[in-house]
Amino acid sequence: MTNRVALVTGGNGGIGTEVCKYLAALGYRVVSTCVNAEKENVRGWQEGLRAEGYDVAWVECDVSDYDACGAMAEQVQAEHGNVDILVNLAGITRDAFIHKMGKGDWDAVVNVNLNSAFNVTRHLIDGMRERGFGRVVNISSVNGQTGQFGQTNYSAAKAGLHGFTMALAKEGARKGITANTVSPGYIDTSMTAAIPQEVRDQIIAQVPAGRMGRPEEIARVVAFLAADDSEYINGANIPVNGALFTSF
Repeated sequence: MTNRVALVTGGNGGIGTEVCKYLAALGYRVVSTCVNAEKENVRGWQEGLRAEGYDVAWVECDVSDYDACGAMAEQVQAEHGNVDILVNLAGITRDAFIHKMGKGDWDAVVNVNLNSAFNVTRHLIDGMRERGFGRVVNISSVNGQTGQFGQTNYSAAKAGLHGFTMALAKEGARKGITANTVSPGYIDTSMTAAIPQEVRDQIIAQVPAGRMGRPEEIARVVAFLAADDSEYINGANIPVNGALFTSF
């Protein structure tokens, strides 16, 4: 068990909820970010987790806003303690073929899915370096490795996230800080559940495992990378995609 503080951006989503639960079960003091607590019903989400035995705190923050991230980092550390584990998970989609994509859709996805990782990490990294310990886990996507029709913005941001990871790993290694990426494939969440069944069937047909992944399968990998004794795993990308895409 551990009492380290873990900050999970966008932790109230489908994958994020399982990450929060998994870390809380291991003894981490978990804090999730949200953009608008009322619109996202974060209090109800928190109460539901408590009813299941998971104590997870939350803080409002638009992680695409650098200054807001600075204020959020100060609030979290004042209320909960120094953040040793950071899971950059917040993400959105604004899908369109590039010849139909507006600049606003490009900017929104890059700002939330990529720039946020810098915004949050930058405000926490000095403390990690001073304490000689840190775990940064960035959630990318199989589509950052393969590209995807209608997702030039999303694929670019998710690919860039791993470039960020590799450089951060080199910079932090001698200070006891690791940075790794987890790249999920298609995961069974409310977002994918909203896909028409015919399209879901087509997606599943492409996956050698014959099914979508489960959010807890992502959470398990995040927890593994966040552990104190995972210190020699650094700069890696771990795919969790049912063999949809394989490489070395």
